[in-house]
Amino acid sequence: MDTFREKFIPVTSILLGVVVLWYVFAVILNAPFQRDLDRRAGETHDTVEFIGKTLSQPKPTLPAPHQVAVNFFENTFLRPITSSRSLVYNAWVTLSSTLLGFAFGTALGIVIAVGIVHVATLDRSLMPWIIASQTIPILAVAPMIIVVLGAIGISGLIPKAMISTYLSFFPVTVGMVKGLRSPELMHLDLMHTYNASVSQTLWKLRVPASVPFLFTSMKVAVAASLVGAIVGELPTGAVAGIGAKLLAGAYYSQSIDIWSALVAGSVVAALLVMVVGIAGRLVDRAMGGRPA
Repeated sequence: MDTFREKFIPVTSILLGVVVLWYVFAVILNAPFQRDLDRRAGETHDTVEFIGKTLSQPKPTLPAPHQVAVNFFENTFLRPITSSRSLVYNAWVTLSSTLLGFAFGTALGIVIAVGIVHVATLDRSLMPWIIASQTIPILAVAPMIIVVLGAIGISGLIPKAMISTYLSFFPVTVGMVKGLRSPELMHLDLMHTYNASVSQTLWKLRVPASVPFLFTSMKVAVAASLVGAIVGELPTGAVAGIGAKLLAGAYYSQSIDIWSALVAGSVVAALLVMVVGIAGRLVDRAMGGRPA
């Protein structure tokens, strides 16, 4: 019962508040166009009818929550998975490059972190450049990556995965550096007392201590990887994927489809973060950790 009060009620309250504000802004933003339509048609409506019309426009400036929910349900559950309009199909296309980029980014981040912790020169020279790399807008980096890889004949899944890697390796690197340096000096001195080698200290002390940091940073990295995959679909002119759905919706002014694709991306991100969190708990339990 305490868990219900502490988690479910606050989250539900915030969600309800967001939905109410969403409806309010939908009415405000759709009202000018609806007034123009009524003026051209020579119609007049009372306040309730006018609000109802602003929330039921076929191409609204800001779709109402129920319009997005209906579109999401239809394109998720009522269409064949192989259909190009299916959100499940498009989400799977984006998910494939997301997972590949996340795997590359996690591996790269761990390797860089190990090098930074054990080589002082890398710590002083490489870490500032890693931080600086994240100040470059991904929308500027994505076309360059696609053009460079396309010039050497690499296209399709790999360029999008590389963009996901670019966004996902940074949180893993920072988290692993923090985790590998988390053992106390007393524990490091104890390993020296046992005459442990650098590799033994790494695998028996530093890596186990870094596991909580790793999975926490992986939650951030997997969400960033999804963003990278979506952004990577924009300059490639992709015909499938969440990014392609966003582009198609923008071209044809289908704002409801755009918001539905955004919701699909949010659901995929939430599921990925949840899977990483479950994997982290399983690893922690396998290592003998106790639940908090």
